[in-house]
This record gives sequence, structure tokens and C-alpha cells, in this order.
Amino acid sequence: MKHFFTHTLAVLLVLALVANEASAQQFNRRKQYNSVGVSLNAMNYFGDIVPKASVPSFRFAATRPNIGLTFTRRFAPRISGRAGLSYGRITGDDTKAANQNDSDAKYRYNRNFAFRNDIVELSAIGVFDLIENRNTYVKRPDFVPYVFAGVAAFYHNPKGLVKDNATTLTPGDYVELQPLNTEGQTEGYSKTQISIPFGGGVRYKINKDFDIGLEIGWRKTFTDYLDDVSGNFAADADLRSPAAEYFGRDITLRTDGEFAGFNDPGIMRGKSNEDDWYIVTGITLNYILQPRVKSPKFR
Repeated sequence: MKHFFTHTLAVLLVLALVANEASAQQFNRRKQYNSVGVSLNAMNYFGDIVPKASVPSFRFAATRPNIGLTFTRRFAPRISGRAGLSYGRITGDDTKAANQNDSDAKYRYNRNFAFRNDIVELSAIGVFDLIENRNTYVKRPDFVPYVFAGVAAFYHNPKGLVKDNATTLTPGDYVELQPLNTEGQTEGYSKTQISIPFGGGVRYKINKDFDIGLEIGWRKTFTDYLDDVSGNFAADADLRSPAAEYFGRDITLRTDGEFAGFNDPGIMRGKSNEDDWYIVTGITLNYILQPRVKSPKFR
């Protein structure tokens, strides 16, 4: 269903671009304009360390801030292109997300993993307005709903929280996880990844120079390691440092006899058949760069 929704949205946007090609030809340069924006957002993630083992599940208390800068170029009555740069954080904690009294969540509670991940994203997005503007920026509509989709590259660096049960590490510290190969990987996963941003929003005209908007956007990634949890517990021989041993196995809680041996080598540590997602929701203030109007030259 996730892939169907993503692909369907992409096809609709492509069709919209083709349908508006004629309109773009009539949308002369005097009506095209640029804008710059700053956004203040909330950031969440969907992955293995959430209340329920499903993509739509996330914990509101794990929400963290995200800030961004954008540059937008209006090309046609309904179509704009937008470049964006943003920085934000996602977090998760098994003992806070999972209910230890729920038979379906006990496993994740006892896994006892907690992480944070700072993400820097560079995006290129196509925006399709549901209400067109064939006039200049001054006469643009007061209220415009829109949808968007595009591509983004992001850099991430998950770090694990050392809990109170550590003996070789300092409780409260955050440790970079990618170099540890906590699931016994022969190579660490890449910190630079690609995602597919898509979503929608509404934009309101404050005055001739400023717009304010509310937007929600999902990021479909192609990695299951935003939280460093994906596959199975590794063998001792494959955990090559005290930190790798701790985050790979020893962090787990062993007070519940029902789960004795649940972190043995080969036992499932994470849900490896689903990639992680993150979501950005926030408010953007856009300032319109007034286009220069060239005066006609007389001979």
C-alpha cells in the first residue's frame, strides 16, 4: 500500500506537469517570481522503536524540532519548483514507546534500546497548486491548498543512549552506532541516503510580500537503519568492541524469565522487511522576491 500510494502520487504529479505545459507557455516571465522561506517544524519517525510494530505508529512525546530554509520558483499558474535545506532530529526509546504489560509489546520493551538521530536533508520538490494563479504575484489567491513530491538526499548519524545497566560505558552518554556494526555486519550502512518526500499543505497570503503555510510531508527512505535496528542479534564473535557488545546485546533487560535467551544469536532484533520513514510537519513563512520589470527601450 505504501509503494502504491507513493507511485500513484508521482504519476499524478507528472500528469499535472504535462497538462499544464500549455499554460506555462502563456505564463510569461513578468508573472513568474521567486520566494525564500524559513520553516519551523516538528519531526517524527516510523521504525522499529515505536508503540506498535507498524509504519503509521509513532510516539508524540518523541517529537523533536526541525528547521529549514527554502527557495521556490513559480514556473506556471499551478506549478512551482522548490529547493530546501533542513536540519532536525528523530528519537525513540523502547521503554517509553512499548507497553511492558502488552504481550505484543513486551519483547520491544525488554529490548531496551534508545536512540537519537540528527538528519540534514537537501531536497528538490515539485509543487502543484490546487488553485491556479494566472496573475502576477500581487494578485495571487489568498488561500491555496497544494500537493508536492520530489527527491531528497540526507545525512544521518544514529547514536545510542547508554542505559543504567551498562558496566563498560558511562550511563547517559550517546555513542555513534554506525561504526559498531551492532548486528554483526561486515560493512556499516551508509550515512548518506536518498528519500522520496511527498505530502501536502495550505498557503495563506498575509500581504503582497508574505505568505504563511502549514505543511505535512512524509519521507520514504530506503534504509532500515535510522534507528540502527533492523535484523537479528549477532554472535559474540561478530561484536568487535565493548560498545558493540553492549548495544548489540547487553543493553537488553533480563529481569523477565519469559524472555530468557530472546537476545541469543539469530533471534530477531528488528523488523528487517520494512524501511524506516520520517515525517516533517510545520509552519513556513515565505517572502516573495519582487521580480524586476524591464522598461521598454525606445530608439
